[in-house]
Amino acid sequence: MYKTRSLPNTRIDVADALRGIAVAGIILYHSVEHFNIFTQETIIHALPSDQTVADVLAWLLSGKMYGIFAMLFGLSFFIMNDNQQQKGKCFSGRFAWRMCLLFMFGIINVAFYDGDILMLYACYGLLLIPIGYLPSKAVWCIIALLAIQPVELYCLLTGTTMDHSTMWELYGKINSAHEHGTFWENAITNLRYGFEVNFRWNIYSGRLTQLLCLFILGMQLGRQRMFYSEGRNLKIWHIVLCISTAFVIGLSFVDFGAIEMWLKPIYNFIILLMIVSAVVSAWYAFEGVRRVLHHLCIFGRMSLTNYLLQSIIGCAIFCGYGLACYYKLGITYAVMVGIGMVIVQYCFARFWFSSHQRGPLEGLWRKLTWIGSHH
Repeated sequence: MYKTRSLPNTRIDVADALRGIAVAGIILYHSVEHFNIFTQETIIHALPSDQTVADVLAWLLSGKMYGIFAMLFGLSFFIMNDNQQQKGKCFSGRFAWRMCLLFMFGIINVAFYDGDILMLYACYGLLLIPIGYLPSKAVWCIIALLAIQPVELYCLLTGTTMDHSTMWELYGKINSAHEHGTFWENAITNLRYGFEVNFRWNIYSGRLTQLLCLFILGMQLGRQRMFYSEGRNLKIWHIVLCISTAFVIGLSFVDFGAIEMWLKPIYNFIILLMIVSAVVSAWYAFEGVRRVLHHLCIFGRMSLTNYLLQSIIGCAIFCGYGLACYYKLGITYAVMVGIGMVIVQYCFARFWFSSHQRGPLEGLWRKLTWIGSHH
């Protein structure tokens, strides 16, 4: 059974920077996807660069940003759990309540944006409670098992195929509401189908096991104190960077073919490791990088608020009930809108932090988490 090492868990700035990168990346990729509106209508303002922009951002962001977010979620669990263990308190019940609160935030979010991840995070997060008691060797074994995409590997080896037709039917209903429905019709449709369609999408895209893998990996990296500049940590990050970069380059020339269902999520996972190890390595190596990324720390410290804000703003811009930009803007212009959203939300974060310690929803979540307790 895992026991705390009673070492101080100071604020990890590089983790805030990574969280900021993840949320900004999520906003940009949601803009590429017109906030999950895949229209058959002719795009009015299209550019020749649209497909290239889509391909580059899909390679860099799709499946990686949500993964970094998930990994840092696991890290946050470790820090809170470890802090309570050091005080001789059990955090399990309090964390389960915290996940209930996150699920409620997810319900609010899904009313605006059908691609909500918070409800799934809340459900998966509960699994961290029993896993958090396991010794590190057992945890590494679970991470390794989940990292090889066991569900997809089983399907590949046995020839089993999964029927995803229900998911596409649900997407059809949701998409129709986005294009032609009122705000309330959108909200009701999203609340009705959002959770199910996201769960089915996680199965379809190989994220079912990968999400849990990243949660647990984040927790384990917290145990190993990997985000601090201590001992051999930076050397390990440099090794991870070199190996992951070599694999990414090598796999970029491979035609996945029949094994794409299994190999693509693993490829995304390796790109994620490359991005994280590059950011951590550069953060501790270069003062200039720290200065630039400090702006993303501010963005990352308000990640929950920013995630909900992008759903409200983005859907108001792209949905039919708002500015209906889903058929007006091609991908290049949509990305420019995404960049504008990031800048506006960054300015709001700077303004907010000038007089508050935590973001609005972060503060509320913390207060409600510890309600009735002297933590």
